[in-house]
Amino acid sequence: MTVGRFTPETTRLDDAARAGWLYYVAGNTQDEIARKLGVSRQTAQRLVAMAVSERLVKVRLDHPIGRCMDLAGALTDRFPLSVCEVVPSDPGAPELLTGVAIAAAALLEKTLRSTEPKIIAMGTGRALRAAVEQLSRMECPQHKIVSLLGNVMSDGSATPYNAVIPMADRVGARHYPAPLPVLARDAEELRALHAQEPVRNSMALCAEADLTMVGVGQLDMTAPVLIDGFLSPAEMAELRQAGARGEITSWVFDDQGRIIDCAHNRRVASAPLPRAADRPVVAVAVGESKIKAIKAALVGHLVNGLITNELTAERLMAER
Repeated sequence: MTVGRFTPETTRLDDAARAGWLYYVAGNTQDEIARKLGVSRQTAQRLVAMAVSERLVKVRLDHPIGRCMDLAGALTDRFPLSVCEVVPSDPGAPELLTGVAIAAAALLEKTLRSTEPKIIAMGTGRALRAAVEQLSRMECPQHKIVSLLGNVMSDGSATPYNAVIPMADRVGARHYPAPLPVLARDAEELRALHAQEPVRNSMALCAEADLTMVGVGQLDMTAPVLIDGFLSPAEMAELRQAGARGEITSWVFDDQGRIIDCAHNRRVASAPLPRAADRPVVAVAVGESKIKAIKAALVGHLVNGLITNELTAERLMAER
């Protein structure tokens, strides 16, 4: 029997809508909803669940992290990514590394908590060093941490942004620093360096890494590789003229994420960039100056994961 256009089903949906409003908008408990609707607590619980299942309630997270989650979803759909974390930006310090460092540390710790032996391959740079500083103290003797590249310049000095040694010290894992310069003098020296047994062992570990984490560098006059002395201004200009857009562990790539065939890349002593689609290769990078380099790395599938901040994510989504 029906009365006018109302049926038992529409009445049930009305009750579910009221229950959903009372729970999600008015903030009532299920006991309070049961009392107000004159039903049992179990019925109130079912009505609230029905409000969600019938899409009568659309939940909107009114918090900065909600926007970050939306951006992470959009980036994952566009590029696509196996790992994507977007953290809130500080409007007063849009390139602040603290947020992404904490997120990267959380991903590292998730891997380190495994009781099964894992290999983590790390690049170098400010973002990765900041992530290591956020790691909790742990004891992980079952794991191995290996460097994707050396951090020695041609004069023998070292960059302060090595991540592997301080990370191994922090988590009690075995570590394998690459006993290499960033760049060999020529192809002959590169062959000799790669023929060394410790280097071969490190390269083999890099190829088998369960998690690879890298930074992404821009190639302009603000680039860390230039400021830190790994490239001269003349070399930077030459790479720019060759179409270089960014670098990962010193491998230089164009705006489609293709490794450029150039004199520089023929001297790079770093481990080859991994291409294993079933293993996470996660970039940790923020900043306006890095947008085009990050996008190129994503387009070229040089990485399949990204940890960044809200402002950088917004700019990436605006890039065409």
